Amino acid sequence: MKRMMDIAVCLAALPLAGPLLLLAALAVKLTSPGPVLFTQWRLGRDGVRFRLLKLRSMAVDAPDLRNPDGSAFSGDRDPRVTPVGRFLRRTSLDELPQLLNVLRGEMSLVGPRPDQVDQLRFYTPAERRKLLVQPGLTGLAQIGGRNTISWTERKALDVEYVDRQSFRLDCAILWRTIPCVLFGKNLNTSSCEP
Repeated sequence: MKRMMDIAVCLAALPLAGPLLLLAALAVKLTSPGPVLFTQWRLGRDGVRFRLLKLRSMAVDAPDLRNPDGSAFSGDRDPRVTPVGRFLRRTSLDELPQLLNVLRGEMSLVGPRPDQVDQLRFYTPAERRKLLVQPGLTGLAQIGGRNTISWTERKALDVEYVDRQSFRLDCAILWRTIPCVLFGKNLNTSSCEP
């Protein structure tokens, strides 16, 4: 049922999002040298690696900044982010290419956000349970605070999702994601200054 919903929503959303995606890709290409898409190895279900797709929002060869706990830095005034990239992140348009990850079965619409492969070493045994399900475009952590809560709290919400997952919960998370995206809620934290 979950996989059928993923495919149905993606097939409905891609034609609608296509023109927006093309405009956003053109803006990236015209305002910043480098590729339009950013790809990165991420942890999928059972720890299997996959290439996550995003519209590039940072300058090419930007350094990988981390917070002390190993989580990726995301700040309001991050100099690595291009002006167009700031808009893409604020509107979550940079995430649209992940609909292809969902169609390919590497991700789901709802589930824990996929961490970078090297971040696995920071997981506790309990936190590794988040790898029991497909990673998602959105999840409990995204509607529960996103980047304004600690990575430990986000991982705890991811494990809670594993324990509580259901079709009804997925629908509730998708519904509550809409205002988070529309109003750009909880995008950044400033726990680590670059």
